[in-house]
Amino acid sequence: MCFDKNVVRFQNMKLIPNGRWDNGDENTLPQVIVHILKDHHFLHVRFQVTEPNECYAATVDHDGGHAWEDSCVEIFVKALDSANEYINFEFTSKGFCYAARGLNREHRKEFLQTQYSQILRSKTEPVFENGKVTWELRVSIPGFLIGCRNLSIAEIYGNIYKCGDKTRRPHHLVHFPVNTEKPDFHQPRFFKKLI
Repeated sequence: MCFDKNVVRFQNMKLIPNGRWDNGDENTLPQVIVHILKDHHFLHVRFQVTEPNECYAATVDHDGGHAWEDSCVEIFVKALDSANEYINFEFTSKGFCYAARGLNREHRKEFLQTQYSQILRSKTEPVFENGKVTWELRVSIPGFLIGCRNLSIAEIYGNIYKCGDKTRRPHHLVHFPVNTEKPDFHQPRFFKKLI
């Protein structure tokens, strides 16, 4: 996994509460910094998370599990080989992934184990201190999984999220705001250029 060799572009971003969904401050919600870059073959994403103990859970133990129920970081991207489809990549703090592709929330095709095995992942063990948990996850997603073998010529649109639906403190953070009444990350109409 490479974060500085042959880099095509680099972006730094902070996730924020979506105003309609979550109320809280830095003491009650996670703090998430995301670094995103691409080279010719991979989309690289580094998530740095510090969150209250109540926001943390780590029960999923395999790819394809319900990652969004744990302490979870996510990147949704518009498919580069289809005008109407997008792919959601959802990762637990342990590095397990749930990924699927489709037109909307209802019409999705989950990744096969052979596809999951192509996603490179590196994690730190969570550190519990003073009522907070700190962890980091790095992922490298091959371009062909999002529809392009040479990412250096691609513009990637999407959104980045943090959630934990079955933690003691459910939460929903976003990079680009999503203007829906209830939490819903499956909203490609709110995607914007990531890199």
